[in-house]
Amino acid sequence: MPRFLHVADVHLGFNKYRQENPARTLDFFTAFNSSIERYALQASVDFVVIAGDLFEERLITPGILNQAECVLEKLKDADIPVLAIEGNHDNCPYGVKTNWLRYLCERGYLHLLEPDDTGSLQPWDAELARGGYIDLPCGVRVIGSQWYGASAPQAIKHLASQIQTLPPAPGTTIMLFHHGLEGQIARYQGALRYDDLLPLRQAGVDYLALGHIHRFYTVENWIFNPGSVEANSIAENQEQTPRGVLLVTIDNGQITADLKRDYWQRSIHRYRLKLTPNDTAANVKVKLQTLLEQHQSALPEAIVEVRLEGNVGFERSELGVRSLQQQLQDQSGAFIFRLVFAAAPVNYQSYQGELGEVPQRATIEQQVFADLLASVAEYREQAEPLAQELMHLKAQLLDGSSSIDDLYDRLGSVIPPKA
Repeated sequence: MPRFLHVADVHLGFNKYRQENPARTLDFFTAFNSSIERYALQASVDFVVIAGDLFEERLITPGILNQAECVLEKLKDADIPVLAIEGNHDNCPYGVKTNWLRYLCERGYLHLLEPDDTGSLQPWDAELARGGYIDLPCGVRVIGSQWYGASAPQAIKHLASQIQTLPPAPGTTIMLFHHGLEGQIARYQGALRYDDLLPLRQAGVDYLALGHIHRFYTVENWIFNPGSVEANSIAENQEQTPRGVLLVTIDNGQITADLKRDYWQRSIHRYRLKLTPNDTAANVKVKLQTLLEQHQSALPEAIVEVRLEGNVGFERSELGVRSLQQQLQDQSGAFIFRLVFAAAPVNYQSYQGELGEVPQRATIEQQVFADLLASVAEYREQAEPLAQELMHLKAQLLDGSSSIDDLYDRLGSVIPPKA
């Protein structure tokens, strides 16, 4: 009864949050190492497949290469073979014939399964460390592929014809393919349709091991995608984007794939704070303090995002988002704290005269004053009388009946500075 671990989108070297916390890059190694320790080594699987994007970038530092070697060395010592393909992040750049996966392959850390230069699937050659498919002692055939991008539908047809010419498989046939399936995530261009993949099933593939999309999904117990090992963005928290690794058992041809998420991953928490036009910058800060108190046990060492939404009666600058974010991070002990100001200013009212009625200029000016005042929470209740006072001040300015200094003093008494 063969068992294997299906991993994809490890993204070692991921550094999107390096400015907020450089240590975030290490999380991707820790998550990969933890998932392999628990669900490959402790589970004593027969083999591990990596369906693309072991690395975040084609050009990596020695430290990131060392992270990969550190984990793969454990599997090598346990005599657990690793079968891998390239993804769009770690494939060979145009005009280059090698990459870091090839380096790891030639040093015995993994089997890089890919068609040859003619697109043919050749059996694995241990001496050359090359091949497009391999028949494992546990009675499973694993077939590789490459990153095809927009040409994937045509490549699939060619691969399917190649598979049909191979010698009979010893048992279940697994194929590794790094591409996304249509309908699994919103706003994703270039995803494959189910019908695009169907030739592989018709050619005899029993388990299509996908990568590329960072959430778990499965279709008809034939297409399987575990999602990324660690979240590549705050939006990929487990509540909204289930993901992990797949521990797969094959029993008399029956496939059971269990999503495993119980390994080390950085906690991510997202909160939304709904604001109203009556909120001032001061009471928004109070609400944020209350939110921290309510969730204080979950925040230390987590990635935290608080999103401010709604309509507000103050300017963003009054909140001091950047300094406030740092203050909240220090207070919460969060690994990364993001304060996202997505609130909009209160919409101005429009003149509501009768149809066809053209308001007088003075009426329009007073309405503009009232709208501007009403957009500020502290002045909203007195917007109309304050607008009238501004009209009086304007008239005095125009007729020269008062000096500029007198008008300025009067303005300060009519509209006092905000607290």
